[in-house]
Amino acid sequence: MYIATRPVDFRKGMDGLAAAVQEVLKLDPFCGAAFIFRSRRADRIKILIWDGSGLILIYKRLEDAKFRWPRIEDGIMRLSPAQASALFEGLDWARVRAVRRARPQAVQ
Repeated sequence: MYIATRPVDFRKGMDGLAAAVQEVLKLDPFCGAAFIFRSRRADRIKILIWDGSGLILIYKRLEDAKFRWPRIEDGIMRLSPAQASALFEGLDWARVRAVRRARPQAVQ
């Protein structure tokens, strides 16, 4: 999952966001990854996903809060599915950490 760290024009729909993925982020919007966009006010989120047959656009607005966004910088950042889920719920995604476990050894 990729998050665009700069706010985008939230009047853009699927095609406009797909173009932004290609032109600004330099990624393929049809690769199957989820692309997360923020509004200037930080209370809205849009997620663009290609599912193999069409584009899906998810939009959410928080009523009495703001999403906790990464610092505004040029470019993109990767989030784990757990971090993206926390962001979507309006939680502090930065506190979500993957538990690193040792790789199991093959049974012989």
